[in-house]
Order: sequence, then C-alpha cells, then structure tokens
Amino acid sequence: QVQLVESGGELVQAGGSLRLSCAASGIIFSDYTMGWYRQAPGKQRELVARITSSGGTNYADSVKGRFTISRDNAKKMVYLQMNSLKTEDTGVYYCNVRIGTGSIWGQGTQVTVSS
Repeated sequence: QVQLVESGGELVQAGGSLRLSCAASGIIFSDYTMGWYRQAPGKQRELVARITSSGGTNYADSVKGRFTISRDNAKKMVYLQMNSLKTEDTGVYYCNVRIGTGSIWGQGTQVTVSS
C-alpha cells in the first residue's frame, strides 16, 4: 500500500522560511516523479513543484527562485524548501505521486504565512 506522509507546516511570518518533508512508503521511490501541490482557501489545488526520478525539476512561476524541491531516494523522502515566504503561499501543502493512471496524495500539512 502506497502511503505519503507530509510534515513541517506551521505558522510563519512573511519573509521567513520553512522546510516541508514527505515520507513515502510502499513504492520503489526512486522510480517515480514526486510533486508538491498546495490548496489555498477557496481555490483549486495547484502544482507547486515537481522532481523527476533523475532529479529534473520544474516549478510554478509564483515560486521560482524562492522554493526548492529535492529528494533523497535512500530515505524515500522528498522535501520542499520554502524561502522568502509570502502571505499568498498560505495553504495546505500536499505530496503527490502518480502511479499508472492513478494519483496518490498525502494528508497535507498546513502552511500559514502571516503579514
């Protein structure tokens, strides 16, 4: 059974930093592209960043230059380093992996950026 567990979300002031973590189990982690998504109140879930099995990355325009996604295949972990946080970064952050035609999500971790 594939499971993703996020952690690291908290309340932080604008301009601050946070590091989110996602622990994966039940998959051959190194084979898969991993993603971080977020959902702000009243908005649709959106892609924040993605990292391929070979380490290639892509980012939403809104976070380029501020966020960095990384992975540790030995530990089956994916991270999201978030710097220069803005109030608009507030939301629930979800870890994601696509397996075949399906998509697995974690339970999410709340990030709140105060002004």
